[in-house]
Amino acid sequence: MNARSMRPRQFTGWHMLAIVCAFFGTIITVNLIMATYANTSWTGLVVQNTYVASNERIAESRAQAALGWKDELAIANGEIRYTLVDASGAAIPVANVSASFRRPAYEAEDWQATLERTADGAFATKAAIRDGIWIVNTEARLDSGQVYHQARRIVVSNGTLK
Repeated sequence: MNARSMRPRQFTGWHMLAIVCAFFGTIITVNLIMATYANTSWTGLVVQNTYVASNERIAESRAQAALGWKDELAIANGEIRYTLVDASGAAIPVANVSASFRRPAYEAEDWQATLERTADGAFATKAAIRDGIWIVNTEARLDSGQVYHQARRIVVSNGTLK
């Protein structure tokens, strides 16, 4: 054996350069892959023009408020109950009602319910609602095709709307 083969290999600047390049090369490659997936998976576009969309929503909500209708959501004894009446208190002819329940902070418990017409003209369904804060969006579709939307934040305690 010669003296050169018995000598231990030394760690040189070239070795360090190779390690640093491999480390940062890996990080940059992963970042580029993630950025590509982020750009190609969802455009981020919800509406073409948020100003126009918000103005349309405001106009719809003002037109709905001008009707003077009142809706009522009741939750008790494992039942969700919904009624919609006009300014004089007469029931409005509604074809169907749906309600979506969302948690304000996360989506894990979000769910929707379709309410069925009851004998007294209200809409109801059986559902066990967990206690806590909910954002409830109700949508009543009238026989005429018009839709009445209402969103509210509620607190359920012991299965009852507070």
